[in-house]
Amino acid sequence: MKLGADFLNTGLQVEERNLFSRLDLNLAFVILALNLIGLINLYSATHGLYSKDKNDLFWMQLVWLSLGWGIYLGITLIDYKIFTRIAYVLYGLNLGALVAVQFIGKSSLGATRWLDLGFFRYQPSETMKLVLVLVLARIFAGRDTKKGMGLLELAWPCFLALVPFALVVKQPDLGTALLLAAITCSMLLFVGVRRGILIFSAIFAIVAAPMVWNFGLKDYQKNRVLTFLSPGRDPRGTGYNSIQSKIAVGSGKVFGKGFRKGTQSQLEFLPERHTDFIFSVLSEEHGFVGSMTTLGLFLLFYLMSVRIAMQARDKIGALIVVGVLAYMFWHMFVNMGMVIGLMPIVGAPLPLLSYGGSSLMSTMTGLGLISSVAYRRYLF
Repeated sequence: MKLGADFLNTGLQVEERNLFSRLDLNLAFVILALNLIGLINLYSATHGLYSKDKNDLFWMQLVWLSLGWGIYLGITLIDYKIFTRIAYVLYGLNLGALVAVQFIGKSSLGATRWLDLGFFRYQPSETMKLVLVLVLARIFAGRDTKKGMGLLELAWPCFLALVPFALVVKQPDLGTALLLAAITCSMLLFVGVRRGILIFSAIFAIVAAPMVWNFGLKDYQKNRVLTFLSPGRDPRGTGYNSIQSKIAVGSGKVFGKGFRKGTQSQLEFLPERHTDFIFSVLSEEHGFVGSMTTLGLFLLFYLMSVRIAMQARDKIGALIVVGVLAYMFWHMFVNMGMVIGLMPIVGAPLPLLSYGGSSLMSTMTGLGLISSVAYRRYLF
């Protein structure tokens, strides 16, 4: 009996060792490093001389981060194919939540984007980005795209992307809607689209641009674009955020002003410094060195993700990684672009660094999907 028990215990230890040995620890360490950078900057942004009303945000972010890592590890251990099997169910539920926002959603700063769940304000547009990745991965994995997708093949995935796009625009949240479009286009380009369709789409976009400007955009959205082109046209109004952000980034110089010594953030000249402009806080306090270190970590994450996609055991796993990678890249590109004046000001948080429960949960869920693909790449 003792021999049998020893054998069983040994078997369990081997299984447990194999369980954790398949985890991509390098990926996890890079994510954790970005988390720590985010927490350091969030603490500075919310514990300034005039930030007493924001002190609790740091501790709330710690709670969200703990839950996020639990989600990350849980999804890692679940086969990613299970999520693609229920992708349409998740899509339907998320679409229902987007519709509910139109009727019972909570408003803030002129936009209605959240559902109040009591203990948590849920933003359905954030989770829709990942649900769309799962739906598109399921569709594209079952099709032969070697010759490029034609109009008939594009109709269904484009329709599935257009419905949430329209609902998010109606909130109004044009920035998030454009991110949904960018994720969809990235996955389409990865699987391949026929050249004629790409040329037609480019010509259509050029022709439609004036109509969208005159009839599709609201006045405040036009002002954002005009302010992006010339921030000095309204320095105390629509241009204020962009001007203050560029002052913060530039004043950091090479090594920065030091932790909690950034004047733009600590004296509250910098707006939304704990969310959309968290990178401005980083640049001001840690300078060019801190900014490039953060960019280097993001680049390392992208390279690791590309390697995971190339080593995925099936097409659907590679598509999931590409979709989540597009989700992370476009968020980072838009956020960093707007804080240094290369993009118009839109509500796009910086993944893993900006404060926000919905954003952080969605990001960690997406990273968990990448980890799940990496976890199974050597299983045959």
